Amino acid sequence: MVKALDHIGVAVESLERSLAFYARLGLTPSGFDEADQSKIAFLPLPGTRIELLEGLTPESPISKFVAKRGPGIHHLCYEVPDIQAAFREIKASGAQVIDAAPRPGAHGCTVFFVHPRSTGGVLLEFSQRPQTGSS
Repeated sequence: MVKALDHIGVAVESLERSLAFYARLGLTPSGFDEADQSKIAFLPLPGTRIELLEGLTPESPISKFVAKRGPGIHHLCYEVPDIQAAFREIKASGAQVIDAAPRPGAHGCTVFFVHPRSTGGVLLEFSQRPQTGSS
């Protein structure tokens, strides 16, 4: 079912300050987006990406996470080839799925999340990249 580790989501207080730190490591963003009341920057690495997330409002999931736990790793995201099949399989396994159905996420992907209670303490995101036109 899982194709690859798509990205590691990191909740930050300030995208600007975090990007300055990562620039010193030689990492530059490949793109920016907004989703789930958050500003997002993707930093490519060989085989995966780091997703930096800054909440846009105090009510955003990322702002709430930072207020409660501080900045840090927020989630792991796995790429799947068929988001609907992955959703059905994970839900049928008895895992606590947070989303009622797969939904739009950043960069045109379709995503859903699984609660840390079902995964040994780690919030998991499953993502299917947008379909590209056939040649």
